Amino acid sequence: MSRKLLLLTTALAASAAFPAHADQAFNRIATFPVAANLPKDADKATLTSSEIITATEDGMTLVYSDSPLGAVGFIDIADPKAPKAQGIVNIEGEPTSVTVLGGKVFAGINTSKSKQEPSGNLTVIDVASRKIEASCDLGGQPDSVALSKDGKFLAVAIENERDEELNDGELPQLPAGNLKIVALKDGAADCASIRTIDLTGIATVAPKDPEPEFVAFNDAGEIAVTLQENNHIAIVDAASGKIVSHFSAGDVTLENVDTKKDGALSFTGKVENAPREPDAVKWLDNDRLVVANEGDYKGGARGFTIFSRTGEVLFESGPSFEYKAAAAGHYPDARNKKGIEPEGLEFASFGGQNYIFVAAERASLIGVYKDTGKEPEFVQLLPSGIGPEGLVAIPSRNLLVTANETDLVEDGLARSHVMVYELGDGAAAYPQIVSSFQDDGTPLGWGALSGLVADAKEAGKLYAVSDSVYRSAPAIFTIDATKTPALITEKTIVTRDGKPAQKLDLEGLAHDGKGGFWLASEGRTDKLTPHAIFNVNAKGEIKEEIALPAELLAHETRFGLEGITTIGEGDELTLVMAIQREWADDPKGQVKLLAYKPKAKEWSAVRYPLEATGKGWVGLSEITAHDGKLYVIERDNLIADEAVNKRIYSVALYGFKPAKLGGELPLVEKALVRDLLPDLKAATNGYVVDKVEGFAIDAAGEAFVVTDNDGVDDSSGETLFIRLGSVAKLN
Repeated sequence: MSRKLLLLTTALAASAAFPAHADQAFNRIATFPVAANLPKDADKATLTSSEIITATEDGMTLVYSDSPLGAVGFIDIADPKAPKAQGIVNIEGEPTSVTVLGGKVFAGINTSKSKQEPSGNLTVIDVASRKIEASCDLGGQPDSVALSKDGKFLAVAIENERDEELNDGELPQLPAGNLKIVALKDGAADCASIRTIDLTGIATVAPKDPEPEFVAFNDAGEIAVTLQENNHIAIVDAASGKIVSHFSAGDVTLENVDTKKDGALSFTGKVENAPREPDAVKWLDNDRLVVANEGDYKGGARGFTIFSRTGEVLFESGPSFEYKAAAAGHYPDARNKKGIEPEGLEFASFGGQNYIFVAAERASLIGVYKDTGKEPEFVQLLPSGIGPEGLVAIPSRNLLVTANETDLVEDGLARSHVMVYELGDGAAAYPQIVSSFQDDGTPLGWGALSGLVADAKEAGKLYAVSDSVYRSAPAIFTIDATKTPALITEKTIVTRDGKPAQKLDLEGLAHDGKGGFWLASEGRTDKLTPHAIFNVNAKGEIKEEIALPAELLAHETRFGLEGITTIGEGDELTLVMAIQREWADDPKGQVKLLAYKPKAKEWSAVRYPLEATGKGWVGLSEITAHDGKLYVIERDNLIADEAVNKRIYSVALYGFKPAKLGGELPLVEKALVRDLLPDLKAATNGYVVDKVEGFAIDAAGEAFVVTDNDGVDDSSGETLFIRLGSVAKLN
């Protein structure tokens, strides 16, 4: 099959709808924060990571490498729905990879003084006692470690990675890396048996500097090793140490992809002759292998490829995996050079069905495919933590586990997590909202949903807006919530004078009664973004801009409008907006609900009391009028176990009596309608996200909540679209 035809085939496959129902699906059943394994006396803000993960042979204990902590960690999954911390083993150096045989952990440890003086060892840890039993010098910096199927050999990729700050990262940078083969006798590493396989001279990019990255064994005892920066793959016979095959990973030309970091999702670009530069590799059988084309040096092909052992391309995913990610709201525009960056792989058989699992580091997703022997069949996407890299399948227990390496504790954001999934009967719980595909096979592209409103007449029809993450293409999305997952069917760009409107940070929308919308834009004067209300027609064209009054702006902070709704009609039509946090003229713990009458051009306000949490801040994220009440989302900015306040409150309209600005503002009374924490925890069994940003009640009285995924920037990218049921039964 020609490359053009193959890419066309995969693009057409991408245009198919997400499978809504299946006989079986993988679903997340537990989330384990790696920081829970820190010693009791350790600073809880200590940086941790789970990078490469494996399991003991009985599938009851997970073992992972934690490079920043300098440790190997253990997790008890006897009950996979309730993982328990089993502590760490501290190691002098940085663990890069782990594997297990019998009761022993074999860990590659980087002990390099610098990139120019690489060193490392193979450390052996007893699982039961958690004691280091042995260490073998490897003569260089190890990366990946793999165990042969018969338990006779270990393969270690000695990368001796390049210094990206030296000579702009150009190759070669010596000393050269290589492949180590370690013989195992009675389950123990025989240090004296270590053989060095020279991989220089086989690649054309930098023949003197192979840069081995990842290793994997097939059933015949052959080792596949990727030379990532060299865009090359070698196959080595473990018993003889001979290179039996090697070939270039080749390049791919990608059309209709997003190539610009510009605050807009536009799948119209082209990447020509991109070297695949594969990271992870897995054998599918003794004759086929699959690689994840992350890219590192000068390439990255955004997908995955299946090769024959001689280098023939049997399948190229092209942009199809990336399209699936974008349709699920997981496209990383802020990291757009290499797209979603597929990095990790796993291959396993569950109940006689072979599955390929592809981890997209920048999309924070796992793609699940059935291996058909020909073109893989897309099954589903799995939500993961930030930066998934390591995966381990435990077919005997119907489990899949991912290790997500990114820890953003220093920014007060999500920690590194290990996530557990189970294959079982029923439909996939995620994604909960996706976009449709366009006629050319590309997805609409969406993310950062920050406001929600229901159609006034049609039950199950909703509208949403995206915030300043997509500053170059602010949009209104039409959602069909009668489908599962909910389906984004249209995307309307907000325009000014025929071009996408600039300097908007849309945080709410409401119907204007004429087929258009009122839009609330959260301003920030220091970035020249105005605090304002915009009226747009059905085409998204801005017809009117209403700035906040000077007497209000005199006290502004960066946390402005976070929702808009309407009450009354005709001359008495009133726009009601929520200000997220206290401005300078507000008492601590109180924020304004603004009111504006377009006909009279009159501004007024009330104050709303916030609940204190003791940590972080609390503010408002949405406001919706329905049946004599104003419903507001009140939330803190905390995540995971620290999250306390994610709630819906109501304010009775009979008690909503705004006063003129500049004078004393009345304080409204509120009533708790729904604590959303249980809903957020149960939605997909992940950690609680911070940004609950949209709430709407449709024409049938059904309530919906949506979260803001920040456009996958320092975020797992998960968007939760939660169906709360009848608004009359929310309490």
